[in-house]
Amino acid sequence: MFYDLHMHSCLSPCAEDEMTPNNIVNMAFIKGLDLIAVTDHNSTKQLPAVAKAAENIGMKMLYGAELQTIEEVHVLGLFNTLEKSQVFQKWIDERMPDVPNDEDFFGHQWIMNEMDEKIADEPRLLLVSLNATLEECTDAIHAHGGRVILAHVLDRQNSVTNQLGFIPMDLPYDGLEVKNEEQRLRVIESNPWVTEDSTYWFIDSDAHRLTDMSEPDHFLRDSVYQKLWGDGL
Repeated sequence: MFYDLHMHSCLSPCAEDEMTPNNIVNMAFIKGLDLIAVTDHNSTKQLPAVAKAAENIGMKMLYGAELQTIEEVHVLGLFNTLEKSQVFQKWIDERMPDVPNDEDFFGHQWIMNEMDEKIADEPRLLLVSLNATLEECTDAIHAHGGRVILAHVLDRQNSVTNQLGFIPMDLPYDGLEVKNEEQRLRVIESNPWVTEDSTYWFIDSDAHRLTDMSEPDHFLRDSVYQKLWGDGL
């Protein structure tokens, strides 16, 4: 399956307003992707509309969020059902600081329905750290039936290597997100406890606009999908 498992909708204030549920799903279809995940900052509230849009055209998807830990590390939590993601939202809500969004400064935080009609504004700023550590976020994602991918692990603000300086040896993540093969080799070189076969590797777009979404360049084998997100998860 050609995939892109890290992209933001118009719920994320840093994303373009054009990133509506139907626009995302239809662009993924046009580009030839088979599997997508929308991972808004600290929220799964856009996923019901995205799921409906994906269902309408037969697009396969995972249901995610990009959490920001108290250490300011970005972590993708990816679930194989919409229901699991919505239960996980309750955990997020309990740990979200009550900081109001200033949309003139940060951007809109629009929640859409399946017809790309705005039904609500998220009032709390999503670009904040949760009151939860990296370990607590990882444990919570697993406890809710999800998988953990450490986001953009090199060369980015909010990467685990930028914030901590290394990938914790005993952190039970399921995958690492890199930009390319060169970055994968750099991760292995600088973190010798991470080997080629000790984790799953992902290359995603982290798209904030439609044109940035991945082309069909990165392939996820069915066996890997079943291992991580199969029905028995």
